[in-house]
Amino acid sequence: MADISILPAQVLLAKRVQEMVLNGEEPQPPYICRDDPTDHEDVSVPPDPLPVIDLSLIASLETSTAQEELQKLKSALCSWGCFQAIGHGIPKSFLDEIRQVAREFFEQPMEGKKKYAKGVDEFEGYGADPVPAEGQSLDWSDRLFLDVYPEDRRKPKFWPENPKSFREVLQDYTTKMRMLTEVTSKAMAKSLNLEESCFLDQFGQKAPLQARFNYYSCCQRPDLVLGLKAHSDGSGYTIILQDDVGGLQILKDKNWITAPAISDALLILMGDQMQIMTNGMFKSPVHRVLTNSEKERISIAVFYTPEPNKEIGPEEGLVNVERPRKFKKMKDYADVHWEYYQQGKRALHVAAV
Repeated sequence: MADISILPAQVLLAKRVQEMVLNGEEPQPPYICRDDPTDHEDVSVPPDPLPVIDLSLIASLETSTAQEELQKLKSALCSWGCFQAIGHGIPKSFLDEIRQVAREFFEQPMEGKKKYAKGVDEFEGYGADPVPAEGQSLDWSDRLFLDVYPEDRRKPKFWPENPKSFREVLQDYTTKMRMLTEVTSKAMAKSLNLEESCFLDQFGQKAPLQARFNYYSCCQRPDLVLGLKAHSDGSGYTIILQDDVGGLQILKDKNWITAPAISDALLILMGDQMQIMTNGMFKSPVHRVLTNSEKERISIAVFYTPEPNKEIGPEEGLVNVERPRKFKKMKDYADVHWEYYQQGKRALHVAAV
């Protein structure tokens, strides 16, 4: 017999948000999560904008220039837990190309997308997150979630054949993301005066990359519904490509700050596992995505996570008398994180000493 308490969410997940919008349907109760009147207000512009880091300067032969940018990087990750990366070496024309194939995938007829449909309780494929725990809201979005690296983790049946260039473009993007994780991980280590490969060693040579293509449909009640509910990521860190619509917000000093949409930038956002590895120095920020009543929004998130069953923990160089060990060593934290995420909770306390 079906569990009546979760049946509405299961029924709604069988119908994509895009279908609901095309049919002119109002958001149903499982999607409504913004019932706190104080949450409906727009946040004022912060005195300090979200940091922009030029990764090409960190590789500069000019030592003073590199050191200055490394200090900016450290400050950004200690205070914000994220930064807008420019100078990453990926041409804007290619970023536009992967945004375009993502848009073309979501804008094709529903029967085309349903060829790649996932089950209600599965991650990979086209659809939405698995049904959350009772009492938790659904996100106003549709997604295509894919394992992209290592190659033996890929499931080709979920990789779209339409648009025709999708697979080739995603393969190229995956290669570029692998290069970017190496550059970023080394830069973060150097910013903390650590051996530059220390974080790469904790992630492992075959650290998985997962890509999530997000499509946020228009919503006539953005005051009631979120495209993505508030959470922190369970990854090591996440690389996010936005479009020009915007809507991603970072919680900082109890204020929701909207991340500007910069067409040639990639937003690099720390996950809980990087907060563990840095012994709490780098923050894993809570973030969410607003809905928009006039425009659809596309984003592509790539999650960089340690190898399965790989033990991670605070770097020894960041543990001392002034800064005692805050976290224990853990394996497969992402699995623990997901259990708590489904309940609308954070999981960092599980790793605390």
